[in-house]
Amino acid sequence: MFELSLPSAESLKHVDDAAVVAAIAECARVEAAAAARRLAATAELVARRADGPTDMAGWSCDNWDAMAAEVAAAQNISHGMASGQMYLATALRDRLPAVAALFADGIISARLASSIVWHTDLITDPDTMRLIDQSLAGDVTKFGPLSATKTALAIDAIVDRYDPEAVRRARASARGRDVVIAPADDRSGTAHLWGSLLATDAAVLDRRLTQMAHQVCEDDPRTIAQRRADALGTLAAGGEQLPCACATPGCPARVDADPRATAVVIHVVAEASSLAATPDPHTSGEPARRPITPDTPLREALAPDPERPSVRLPSAWLPGGAPVPPPRLAELIAGGATVLPLRHPGDSPPESGYRPSAQLQRFIRCRDLTCRFPGCDRPAECCDVDHTVPYPLGPTHPSNLKCVCRKHHLLKTFWGGRDGWRDEQHPDGTVTWTTPSGHVYTTLPGSRLLFPTLSLPTGQLPSAPTAERPASGLRGLMMPTRRRTRQQDRDYRIYAERALNAGRAAERNQPPPF
Repeated sequence: MFELSLPSAESLKHVDDAAVVAAIAECARVEAAAAARRLAATAELVARRADGPTDMAGWSCDNWDAMAAEVAAAQNISHGMASGQMYLATALRDRLPAVAALFADGIISARLASSIVWHTDLITDPDTMRLIDQSLAGDVTKFGPLSATKTALAIDAIVDRYDPEAVRRARASARGRDVVIAPADDRSGTAHLWGSLLATDAAVLDRRLTQMAHQVCEDDPRTIAQRRADALGTLAAGGEQLPCACATPGCPARVDADPRATAVVIHVVAEASSLAATPDPHTSGEPARRPITPDTPLREALAPDPERPSVRLPSAWLPGGAPVPPPRLAELIAGGATVLPLRHPGDSPPESGYRPSAQLQRFIRCRDLTCRFPGCDRPAECCDVDHTVPYPLGPTHPSNLKCVCRKHHLLKTFWGGRDGWRDEQHPDGTVTWTTPSGHVYTTLPGSRLLFPTLSLPTGQLPSAPTAERPASGLRGLMMPTRRRTRQQDRDYRIYAERALNAGRAAERNQPPPF
């Protein structure tokens, strides 16, 4: 086992500042060494299971995905994060052993090790890779406390010395443009949006949002920034005009229906009491501030503002796990959103067919909220409704149905069986997963804490025989396939980027004109 000998929190209270700072540095070193051991174990798992029948390399859920699922379950992280750790682990083990040795000793951090792997990813010649690995191992400890940008430049300078075509260029930023939307960590009912666009598209979007922000009348309570944010939602729903939020009768800027409430179907799971909430007038406009002077008593300064009453915790949630405050839900309903009651199936008998009815599917998605695989948070609306015991051995019944994203559905179907992934479902929606290595993980329905009535038992089913995985030659017949294998796709991207860099390297190596 990996043992740590670090000072306890209690013992730190009795030492001087220098010892406390030294403890911080030592803990950082131990943390880096522990991360290196975790990645070394990940690389060992990949090395043991990487070899397999070549026909599986073309599967949509290939051998790499099967390994990533087990790495993700062991750490309770997403499938994509686990796959990234596998790439990092194998690169350190196979391509950068000298750098990996420094990482194992805690001399360099996980962030620096990851940066080195990324900036050396385009190197294809083993001898060049060996020289760069040794050079980086000798110089990396001399970098000092550099920022992330300066560290990247230092690594690129070493790569450029040995292989100019392998330096990451600015083109990668353009090809890597993306827009990411993620729920906020708090319960505000908002989400974070970030990413990168082409400069021309960004200019068009910026101008359009400003135009829409000025379409409302002067009585609209929102600030320009709030209007621009709401205008983006209107554009996403297919609208062209931002609805005015004023309460003035006959406002010329009003629209008949808010496009955000009627254009796109978005399921929100909510308690019945949330439907009667009233819109919150304090979500728009400038924040009200009470006058506080140096003579104001501390108790009075920290007391809640009676003009801005606190809102209780949200009782409405998107299937992906993002909260929706009841006042916002009331605004959507007032704008034309449809309210559809959801009924718990109780002890109802199984349905006759393979495909669940629309009502049963709604219940399963609202009960689970996300994919039920360990560590996966794919929203239920984007998941398949899976029979835990395959139909017709297992019935179409809520005690035998769960939400699983397409990747993990394929994993269970084609990488399951006695020696593969196995799952067992209980009447309250609890699912127990067993990995190929024998580890057991339990996932609970997302509604268990938010809407407990949805996770009440739905009836005990009679035990059904376990379906064995088909023979190797038959199980891949229905598996979706890739156009290129994972390795072919990786090689293609590397050589394509090297080709883009070749022209610049050749131009730089030309003799100076006379």
